[in-house]
Amino acid sequence: MQRSLLRKGRNNLAKKIKVICEEKIVPVINNMGYEVVDIEYVKKSDGMNLTFYIDKENGVNIEDCEMVSKTIDPLLDELDPTDGLPYILNISSPGIDRPLTKDRDFQRNLNKEISVTLFSKLNGEKKFNGELVNYDNNSISIKIGQNVLVLDKKLIAHIVPIIKF
Repeated sequence: MQRSLLRKGRNNLAKKIKVICEEKIVPVINNMGYEVVDIEYVKKSDGMNLTFYIDKENGVNIEDCEMVSKTIDPLLDELDPTDGLPYILNISSPGIDRPLTKDRDFQRNLNKEISVTLFSKLNGEKKFNGELVNYDNNSISIKIGQNVLVLDKKLIAHIVPIIKF
């Protein structure tokens, strides 16, 4: 019982921190030329971590992460979004293989190969690889060979880009 209350309290705090950061910190990062893909406040083995996942046109390197960290660290100290609780600040790229979840993820991967895993089988298959040819709020369309398969997003468990080296 007490653990679930702690987890619920941490989840509420994480939401509050995310809202504060979206309002006060994200505009600063955007003005630096980066897109904030996600903000995460979670417990890891080394304690609570506040992580900003950033991206830009040609990808993010370590110098980008360092510059963003040095810029927002004093702002976060002043804002104190965790109400004095200690945390580790991380700035990271979202990774090239991150799941597609937002409109901009789908837009970025339009006409590229993706892998789609469904919650349950469709026509005997649970996993489909193909070219993302269309998407909207409710569905995606992938081209597999000469056929186009339209999938309701509610049926999809996981969508990731296919990375070729």
